[in-house]
Amino acid sequence: MSNYKLIKIPKIEDRRGNLSVIEKDCVPFDIKRVYYLYDVPSGAYRGGHAHKALQQFLVALSGSFEVILKDGKNTERVMLNRPDQGLLIPTGIWRELENFSSGAVCLVLASDVYDENDYIRNFKTFKSSKRT
Repeated sequence: MSNYKLIKIPKIEDRRGNLSVIEKDCVPFDIKRVYYLYDVPSGAYRGGHAHKALQQFLVALSGSFEVILKDGKNTERVMLNRPDQGLLIPTGIWRELENFSSGAVCLVLASDVYDENDYIRNFKTFKSSKRT
């Protein structure tokens, strides 16, 4: 599966601390929604859906977590644990997030506002949609 992409976020290093900036050159879509996941209990998982049109860019601002990506045939796991690297998830990819470390914060930049009609929340339905 090659649809997803790990993207390096520019980092400005300074003895006072590092600074990373996400601008239009970093993310290939206009950002219309920003949210973040935090205080995820040990053993819990998030996601468990795909999007018909929405694209997302995920960043581990603090701590780490795994992103499981499925295209209907293949499955890949991506560990996010650096605030200067993001994961671009295009449309039509099933995603699950798990194995959150203590204190993990997942930043999500989305290409559109929330729309329940854009979600595919059943994996069998997702797999069926990939065959047609």
